[in-house]
Amino acid sequence: MDIRRITDDYAVSPQIAPTDVAAIRAAGFGTILCNRPDAEVPAELSAAEMRRAAEAEGLAFVVNPVTHQGLNDEMVRLQAETLDAADAPVLAYCASGTRSSIVWALGQAGRRDPDEIVDLAAKAGYDLAGLRPRLG
Repeated sequence: MDIRRITDDYAVSPQIAPTDVAAIRAAGFGTILCNRPDAEVPAELSAAEMRRAAEAEGLAFVVNPVTHQGLNDEMVRLQAETLDAADAPVLAYCASGTRSSIVWALGQAGRRDPDEIVDLAAKAGYDLAGLRPRLG
């Protein structure tokens, strides 16, 4: 597992497995946010399987499948609302963590300075400089 903190309350990761969920809970996360469409993963990593594993560990689980071509305002809103409503840190995952970083960044537009958003993502290993015009 490769968890990368963007803020104290939000981290991203490449694909996780049901066997990772206990460690995610032990790391202090309260919500897992799936940004990966089921069409990209085998059945054992589907959102339904991940939800079962998360809920068995007492974690909230939110599905917000994001594709680069289909990223829209509703996805950005759901990501931001999930983070806002969480009472413990949120771990979002996709294939590499990039989509989870992008949708988070877009949800932070107007809340944080664009340079801060880009810098926080960069510290986690994600280059979002190309998004800067959309962030401010």
